[in-house]
Amino acid sequence: MALSHLTLSQFRNHRSTRIDNAGRFNVLVGDNGAGKTNILEALSLLAPGRGMRRVALSEMAMQHGDGGFAVSAQLFAGADPDQDRSGEGIRIGTGIAADAPNRRLLRINGVTSSAQGLAEWLSLVWLTPAMDRLFMDSAGGRRRFLDRLVLALEPGHARNATRYEAAMRERNRLLAGERIADPLWLDALELRMAEYGVALHEARQRLIDALEARLDATQTGLFAKPALELKSGAGREPIAPAHYLAAWKKGRARDAAAGRTLAGPHRDDLTVTMRQKGQAAALCSTGEQKAMLIALILAHSDLVAHSGDRSLVLLLDEVAAHLDPARRAALYEQLADRCAQVWMTGTDAALFDSVPMAGRRDFVVAGGAVV
Repeated sequence: MALSHLTLSQFRNHRSTRIDNAGRFNVLVGDNGAGKTNILEALSLLAPGRGMRRVALSEMAMQHGDGGFAVSAQLFAGADPDQDRSGEGIRIGTGIAADAPNRRLLRINGVTSSAQGLAEWLSLVWLTPAMDRLFMDSAGGRRRFLDRLVLALEPGHARNATRYEAAMRERNRLLAGERIADPLWLDALELRMAEYGVALHEARQRLIDALEARLDATQTGLFAKPALELKSGAGREPIAPAHYLAAWKKGRARDAAAGRTLAGPHRDDLTVTMRQKGQAAALCSTGEQKAMLIALILAHSDLVAHSGDRSLVLLLDEVAAHLDPARRAALYEQLADRCAQVWMTGTDAALFDSVPMAGRRDFVVAGGAVV
């Protein structure tokens, strides 16, 4: 399925915006501050999580509005904008009410649903200018990036993360208490953490193994090819619950002093090396880092396409800004070969001259309005 109609109400600088008949390639062009990225952010809310900017829901509401916002879309089979869409398709919507700015609302075909229900229909992956420094960012930033890729293939990953974090917060609270924590209660919490922690780690490793295999099998052309590894306390060895349980029991006094849990899958890191040079991504040039990110996204889109049960939507914010003409053309050619709907933004329409015309829609964004 693919997104066809999108409506934004009091979202960021969009008071009332509607995009109809979206295509395979959707190009949003406008000046800085026009509201292009805001549209991509709204689309990113059609997946579980906090969206691509990871800010509080209340911050997404339009300034001087009533405090609420709404984002809704329709999904239809296929990505061809010229096919018959006379049916209803699937209607999804999310937002907040003015009197409950911290509670996200979600409906699918008019029925209240959970955020995890979104993942049954769509997989959304985004690439933003802020991610250009991913390889020089904190381990937490790389872990969130990796988890977003995992979630596109394994929707249950979000549930495991939520339950792991809830148990870890309770453990931290007990360790920080003035009285000695009940060892039996800590044992129970750590057992829950181990169950979900192993699932998190294994899902990340499955994705990295699949991406590595895909990168091995494909030619990235003008784009640098990355080598990936999941860094954890156990190295590349499979992790069993006993590994975490022993570390947490031994580290209770240390964790109590630190005020947080210092070992576990929440400390995993994604390490990336440029294959052609055998050089850590953090030491590569900005252009090489961007190229490796693009190669990762392309490999991941292939995995989603071959999973067969969810559609992929790629949100590429200013993706062409720092690519030379040859690499832009190569990117668009590779995107055209993949089964994904693409939304791209840029300040100059000329950056998209080589985007295929078949299934393409162009929109001009200005002052929170779209034409």
